[in-house]
Amino acid sequence: MAGTAVLGRLTWQVGRVVNSMVETPRVKSLTLELPAWGGHRAGQHVDLRLTAEDGYQAVRSYSIASPPEVGSVVVTVERLDDGEVSPYLVDELRVDDQIEVRGPIGGYFVWEISQGGPLFLVSGGSGIVPLMAMIRHRLAGGSEVPIMLLYSSRSHDDVIYGTELEALAAMEGIRVVQTYTRVQPPGWEGYSRRIDESLLGDVAPPPGERPLIYICGPTALVEGVASSMVALGHEPTRIKTERFGPTGR
Repeated sequence: MAGTAVLGRLTWQVGRVVNSMVETPRVKSLTLELPAWGGHRAGQHVDLRLTAEDGYQAVRSYSIASPPEVGSVVVTVERLDDGEVSPYLVDELRVDDQIEVRGPIGGYFVWEISQGGPLFLVSGGSGIVPLMAMIRHRLAGGSEVPIMLLYSSRSHDDVIYGTELEALAAMEGIRVVQTYTRVQPPGWEGYSRRIDESLLGDVAPPPGERPLIYICGPTALVEGVASSMVALGHEPTRIKTERFGPTGR
């Protein structure tokens, strides 16, 4: 049975776009309806495949933004100017269009309510996507696990899920801290720099609380944060990371 399940995840199927939502000028969330979706865990990703008329194929991985409690799959895509796939997904794909999907994939960078907490989530740019799936899972599952989210963006206009983050910040048991590395909003009194050890020391739960730490974003950010958390006294075994290529943050 386990082999059958793995085979199912690695089999391509054709999904249909049922909703498209603009998150920022460069980022869009796509809701996909899949004929044979067996569910996923918060933090997993899917592969999307595009096939050109001449047969050329391009495959890219995208984190799942939706929680396991919903039946559809939401992927949030940032347009990369030199990308083969993301410009099409963000600028061209429309509701009712079809796309090939494979997944869910990944079993390391995941969180389930049964694992407990508290959670300390650190993200840069579109690295917030799998972390948002974890937060949404916590809410949909009725959990009261404390969550602290530290999110780095170039500017306020680059914040993904901005309205949702404002609502989350007002909820009991959830704290949201943002830092803007390039342009700050008028009157901004929060952090205005890249995430460093000093900033982490200000906002992270103390090591004694033994938080589960998830870090996702560009490689330099992820490696720097992970090293800083260990230097601050946190257990390496409670730190999980996921990284992607540089995006200039």
